[in-house]
Amino acid sequence: MLEADVLKYPTKAITSEQRAAFFANGSLVLESFVGNNWLRRLRHAVSESIESARHITENNAVYLLESGHCLEAPALRRLNNPVCHHPDFWRFASESPMAELAADLCGPNVKFYHSKLNFKWPHVGHQFDWHQDIPAWPHTDYSPISIGLYLEDCGVEQGPLMAINGSHRGDLHSMYDNNRNWVLRIPEEDLEPGWQDHLVNLTGPAGSVVVLNCRVIHGSHENNSTRMRPLLLNVYSSADSMPYAFNPLANQYDGVIVHGEPARYASHDPRGCELPPDWSKGYVGPWQHQAGARADEESS
Repeated sequence: MLEADVLKYPTKAITSEQRAAFFANGSLVLESFVGNNWLRRLRHAVSESIESARHITENNAVYLLESGHCLEAPALRRLNNPVCHHPDFWRFASESPMAELAADLCGPNVKFYHSKLNFKWPHVGHQFDWHQDIPAWPHTDYSPISIGLYLEDCGVEQGPLMAINGSHRGDLHSMYDNNRNWVLRIPEEDLEPGWQDHLVNLTGPAGSVVVLNCRVIHGSHENNSTRMRPLLLNVYSSADSMPYAFNPLANQYDGVIVHGEPARYASHDPRGCELPPDWSKGYVGPWQHQAGARADEESS
């Protein structure tokens, strides 16, 4: 669904002013949006997920391991599609206020796409370079959003999400380098002049929600604190937004309607989007692509 059509519907989970701010900026922070009951359940699910990785020794389709991970001290960088590995993750994505929030921003009919649980461990958690999401999983319109939940307090020192306000109104950047290698990053020299004036740190206490437009330029710094930063991310779109590439994080809930009804017709935005690699052959995760690109820059 296109933005003009979404705005025809009243909001329920947020105010109309908050929705207007999201469409203007490309990001939105809702402090303490999720209550303690959900936080307790999700933290328990996170602990079980970390424990389940204790005996894993190398990255696979489910677990991306952090450096230093071992049997005695398990540490994940990412759990792919947590909704498939603990029932409370799916209940949260589909039954909690998240679906209502997604409907306020995508339109009344909403479907689920994929999820990830990203960790930043104290003094270990890596930076995530500037990038845009939608080139990795293009759809027929730009309604897809990522809704992130901070499971613990997240200040600047924890390496929060950062966004460049208004960048979703600009052009899409190629996520390939000059040699057509997929790198999922935007070098700072390619950003619009004065971008620093529009940079925002998307911080908040535990239970805060961060929403990202699929075109907004965003990233994060490393975690320089003594506290872990777990971030649960669920991706939704309007029901009439159709993916035209393989889902890099394919899962059993892809396409499930979590609010409203299925679409009868597809929504089409006239602005095009560069195609990603064929993810049906496998997806290794963004850090490997970005690290390779940074290494090439440093050696050149």
